[in-house]
Amino acid sequence: MFSIGDLSRRTGVKVPTIRYYEQMGLISAPLRSEGNQRRYDSHGLQRLSFIRHSRELGFSIDDIRALIALNQHPQTPCGDAHEIAIRHLKDVRSRISRLRRLEQELKRLSQCDADTVEDCAILESLADHGLCSNEH
Repeated sequence: MFSIGDLSRRTGVKVPTIRYYEQMGLISAPLRSEGNQRRYDSHGLQRLSFIRHSRELGFSIDDIRALIALNQHPQTPCGDAHEIAIRHLKDVRSRISRLRRLEQELKRLSQCDADTVEDCAILESLADHGLCSNEH
């Protein structure tokens, strides 16, 4: 059995976040000791590790909830898990594309060689989106 502090140290998840996940139903409410301390078993540790890794990969809480539900039925085909992962991958690729456009625009803006704020292309472009070279 693990205290909430032990669980936090083993997973790298902060104690308030563990409590939050409990409130959201992502991890089961733990047993309580006679002193009313939370006591987690190895299943709680595994579940929290699953959640932490999923969050590190950028999955939303709703996706994690769905993945946990799928994980509770080991004999079920994993098509739904694939759909969740593929949808998330598409979202990540879209964000990467947007970030690349932002990078290009910021690189272009940073080449301003004005001597005064009055002639600053950076400030001028920020004031008028139409002066940007791409949609970002």
